[in-house]
Amino acid sequence: MLKGNAHVAFVVADMDRSLHFYCDVLGLEKAFDLDDDEGNPWINYLKVADGQFIELFYGGRREYVQHPRNAGSTHICFEVDDIFTTADRLKRHGIKLDIEPMRGKDYNYQCWTRDPDGFPIEFMQLDPRSPQSNS
Repeated sequence: MLKGNAHVAFVVADMDRSLHFYCDVLGLEKAFDLDDDEGNPWINYLKVADGQFIELFYGGRREYVQHPRNAGSTHICFEVDDIFTTADRLKRHGIKLDIEPMRGKDYNYQCWTRDPDGFPIEFMQLDPRSPQSNS
């Protein structure tokens, strides 16, 4: 059966800008890259944790329209140790927060921003009382 979440994948409009955001700002490590059959750059793999990656594909564009009835992925969430330190780090790098750190209905702290292509990203600091911590 399922062993875990191996990766999520994004097609990005500007690879350098996306690598800066995910690696320099968020602190992910560039693990490796793959070329296509013609030797052109194709995918960059970023390590989130052991056995967990984000794949960044070249050549995309995104027309993001947020609507609660759209099918498909709505966001990615990263667990963090300290939501306030994370928010401060994002701001120091010039990243605008869509939602400042706040406590959610599940007791967890969260804040939100978007990646360079406009995809929503949630950061969550788990609370020991939360259903996520107790499931």
